[in-house]
Amino acid sequence: MDVKFNNRDPVYVQVIRHFKEQIATGLFEPGQEIPSRRELANQLKINPNTAQRAYKEMEEQGLIFTEGNLPSRITKDEQVLKMVREELILEAVDAFVHSVRTINVPLHEALTLVQNTYERE
Repeated sequence: MDVKFNNRDPVYVQVIRHFKEQIATGLFEPGQEIPSRRELANQLKINPNTAQRAYKEMEEQGLIFTEGNLPSRITKDEQVLKMVREELILEAVDAFVHSVRTINVPLHEALTLVQNTYERE
């Protein structure tokens, strides 16, 4: 697991985002077992308390679940999985819209550029 941490956001938030991205792209599948908190901390070279906080938050958001003493797993809830994908898309769209608005790009021009770039890649 390779995560590039920035200095702006709390590490546990960046860990959660990494999990969301992995879920949205299908690299983490519904029901897939994930590393233990301690294993994650070792893999990412972060404090175990930070890993614990990230897992606790992900459980509260319904992204992962833990049954008894079994390993934690990615949710199987289709609604949660759909919401994760939509959240990431909306974040990207919001950032894009904010950027083009600051330079007064007309909507039709921005949409044309987006479509051309999207189709080219």
